[in-house]
Amino acid sequence: MALNAIRALLFDVFGTVVDWRASLVREGRALTANRGLEVDWAKFADAWRAGYRPAMERVRRGELAWMNIDQLHRLILDELLPRFGIHGLAEAEIDALNRAWHRLRPWPDAVRGLKRLKSKFIIATLSNGNISLLTEMAKHAGLPWDCILSAELFKRYKPDPQTYLSACALLGARPEETLMVAAHEDDLAAARAQGLRTAFVRRPREFGHPSGYSLPHDKGFDVVADDFNHLAEQLGA
Repeated sequence: MALNAIRALLFDVFGTVVDWRASLVREGRALTANRGLEVDWAKFADAWRAGYRPAMERVRRGELAWMNIDQLHRLILDELLPRFGIHGLAEAEIDALNRAWHRLRPWPDAVRGLKRLKSKFIIATLSNGNISLLTEMAKHAGLPWDCILSAELFKRYKPDPQTYLSACALLGARPEETLMVAAHEDDLAAARAQGLRTAFVRRPREFGHPSGYSLPHDKGFDVVADDFNHLAEQLGA
């Protein structure tokens, strides 16, 4: 089926739409600026993000009861604070730091590119982030979603096949009428396995240092774009 049959776009969010790493570093530095604490917030952000997948795997295996991403982020955060020598924070301060994920800033092209894509397609999130997180993030960052969909709705984290199929069903679109947009090859491969079309968007600075603009290793994605405006151009929006 040609790309002109696409009706809806589903977006991964962390790293694809928003710059989680730089945002967390900024929040962390603001928190400890006047406390005399020496914290490598870039390493802290990387460690926080690195704990994300193992925590979700524990939920998938049944080692943990269902927990949303805010809860999993807090679980990881409670382990990281003493490891990085951060002590003496009040509970309200720890909670506010955990909610920094609600305040992530978009990549420079994201808002304009999404508005272009919205002029032609239904645009929605398909993120492992919980609905309250994604909603507050959208309000904070000005992200113009038509709909916010989350793994929380299905109690199954990506890359579980049901997350992709259920999202398509909620939008009233067949998988082949739906384009999954992400900066992560594993997410796209899982979506493609369920019949969705796929768009890889390069985010070479997701982990801080530029990683270049090489093509993805997987050559089977339908679209490869430098950013959301480039994606809009390729989709005629």
